[in-house]
Amino acid sequence: MTPNERAWLALEGVSVGDTFGERFFGPPEDVFARIVTRQLKQPPWTYTDDTEMAISIYEVLADLGSIDQDVLASRFATRMEMGRGYGQGAYAVLTGIREGRDWRSLTYSGFRGMGSFGNGAAMRVAPVGAYFADQSVTTIAEQARLSAEVTHAHPEGIAGAIAVAVATALAWRQRGTPGPLGNDWIREVRNAVPRGYTFSALGLPANATIIDAAKALGNGSGVTAPDTVPLCLWVAARRSNDFAEALWETVAALGDRDTTCAIVGGILAGVCGTEGIPSDWREARERLPLQPPTAG
Repeated sequence: MTPNERAWLALEGVSVGDTFGERFFGPPEDVFARIVTRQLKQPPWTYTDDTEMAISIYEVLADLGSIDQDVLASRFATRMEMGRGYGQGAYAVLTGIREGRDWRSLTYSGFRGMGSFGNGAAMRVAPVGAYFADQSVTTIAEQARLSAEVTHAHPEGIAGAIAVAVATALAWRQRGTPGPLGNDWIREVRNAVPRGYTFSALGLPANATIIDAAKALGNGSGVTAPDTVPLCLWVAARRSNDFAEALWETVAALGDRDTTCAIVGGILAGVCGTEGIPSDWREARERLPLQPPTAG
């Protein structure tokens, strides 16, 4: 599979996860009832900013073969549609870019000059990890950093993107291996992430429930990378052989469920393959404004 094909597969995972998770917002009692009974809403499943930004990342990689920050910033700003759920910080940065301002001053001016440490860079980055999956972890981490910094300049925001990109690449490398990815995979990811960004997911007991995990690790309710990424890795490590079950477990944590499901979907798409993503979920998802790459 070519880099473009791998990145497209990750984009499929992100977008299906995003649109699946987005369907489960609402009163908690109603949401839990639909999760327990595996009740899906009727299509179309519209996508959010998670997918819209991942599309721009895929495009830049397909066109240029690496992340060019100026081009990516322009693509993000041009593609941004109202009603896709952009966070206040990302909206401000991208609006400023549309007005002709430089992304560097915009992204570093937020959050008292520290930059955003939200989960937005992590939610969209899986195509980067997939594209560079056959290259060094150093290369993957650098490309993830470049993709993140355009809107999320804080070290924690960047670290979240690096974690998901490396997780995606390492998951791809272990495709076809019997059993789940497991804690050894999480340790490999942790070792590639800048110091200060740790994964307490390794300390959870084997019989922990998704509710236990959400309480210990967060579920994205804080919309930060540290509050989001650890739970996603914990689910992916346990449920890597079943895309659908992984997303059902992820959405049961509630929180920022379109983003957590997008992250898990992007990581696991390479493990499960197109055939592992439920075909009815792919058909329900709003059509992507791109054509898949020609098979190489």
